[in-house]
Amino acid sequence: MLSHTGRRLLDRRGFLAHAAGGLSGIALANLLAHDGLLLGNELSPIRPDIAPDTPLAARSSHFPAKAKRVLMIFCSGACSHVDTWDYKPELIKRHDTPMPGSDKLVTFQGQNGNLIKSPWAFKPRGESGKYVSDLLPNLAELADEMCFIHSMTSKTNTHGPGENFMSTGFTVDGYPSAGAWVSYALGSECDDLPAFVAIPDPRGVPQAGPNNWSSGFLPAVFQGTAFSAGQPIANLERPGTISPAADASTRDFLKLLNDKHLERNPGDSELSARIASYELAAKLQLSAPEASDLSQETAATHRSYGTDDANANKAGFARNCLLARRLLERGVRFVQLFNGAYAMGEGVGNWDGHKMLKDQYSVHAPILDQPAAALLKDLKARGMLDDTLVVWTTEFGRMPTFQVGANGRDHNPKGFTVWLAGAGVKRAYSYGATDEFGYQAVENESSVYELHATILHLLGLDHQRLSYFHNGTEQRLTFVHGRVIQDVLA
Repeated sequence: MLSHTGRRLLDRRGFLAHAAGGLSGIALANLLAHDGLLLGNELSPIRPDIAPDTPLAARSSHFPAKAKRVLMIFCSGACSHVDTWDYKPELIKRHDTPMPGSDKLVTFQGQNGNLIKSPWAFKPRGESGKYVSDLLPNLAELADEMCFIHSMTSKTNTHGPGENFMSTGFTVDGYPSAGAWVSYALGSECDDLPAFVAIPDPRGVPQAGPNNWSSGFLPAVFQGTAFSAGQPIANLERPGTISPAADASTRDFLKLLNDKHLERNPGDSELSARIASYELAAKLQLSAPEASDLSQETAATHRSYGTDDANANKAGFARNCLLARRLLERGVRFVQLFNGAYAMGEGVGNWDGHKMLKDQYSVHAPILDQPAAALLKDLKARGMLDDTLVVWTTEFGRMPTFQVGANGRDHNPKGFTVWLAGAGVKRAYSYGATDEFGYQAVENESSVYELHATILHLLGLDHQRLSYFHNGTEQRLTFVHGRVIQDVLA
């Protein structure tokens, strides 16, 4: 038997009336969502008030922040957690035996063999006694500064989508990176450098390339500016045929014309944004060379980072680390520092250790270890670690087994480690855990959504409310997911 409503829908006029009402209701809901009126005040979207002529001006956070800026150290290639940060005595005990329940287990590249202990010994470090491997001895000494999340997971076991997911919260292209969201929300503390800088590895770019620092659907002004100690910002230097005085006079005259044009077109936000980008470019001609001038640093600082090391790749990465510190102390809001690149092939210039893990990691670890440890020590010595959040991450982990017919580990998104240090996080703390072999997260399982939510929270931003209206919906860095990992907060 039909309900009363069902019988009414059999009537042509009643059906059309209900259909019209439904469509208008959808339209109304869309308009209310666009104006932030659909949800309660506690979840209504917050979109920063951005002046078109100063889109990178500093903006207030949603609530008091613990961190003013972020340094993200991204090891491309999926650095193995069971060879670095995640100590597993049972993996040592059951070395070269089958992993229970893994008969004919097939992962990214194929079938997995026996459990294989790390080629590097794990030892207790610092006052906390945290076990970290000898692969990264300089970083291991700083274990008391680190807050480990041992239960991180990813949604993909493929490098490009994995990098996308870690950097943007989505496995597919076209979404804004975390750095773009932060610069969109907070702007910059300086007016002569970008709010967001990406520093690729001296050996090249990560597999997903500029996706890692893309602005996606956010205004282009919030995308990361890519440059390094070895490769300055392109097309920035004044041509030799133009004198400094002529260059300055030309900029002043251009500003006069732009201002007059803006007066005739009030409210033209695109014009204002374009003028602002040109003016920032002009300021960069003076500020970027100064920020990149590492000769201002002492000889002792250069030695601590290893900028003159005989290993050219290590020296190049060390100079990038030193550049990162100089950018952070000059007010750059978000610095994404990459270690590892894909131009050289699988595992050659990155952490993708499928075939010869020991040989390849023995090459990559020294490039990362001393420079990154020196950067962390330098930030602490200068008091910058008090308001700088440092995030070390990679796109996913690796298997505790070796691949059949190889001496390396396959991809593993089921459980891996990231660590935080600095502003607002606990020191010498471990959160979550993988199983006894390091295969999958079994305690306080976390995801990239939780990591991003926590980063935003430490910057004083509510990940559920920071929003940008795009394609008819309120878009967020954490999409419809995520929670702040309260246990890691100091």
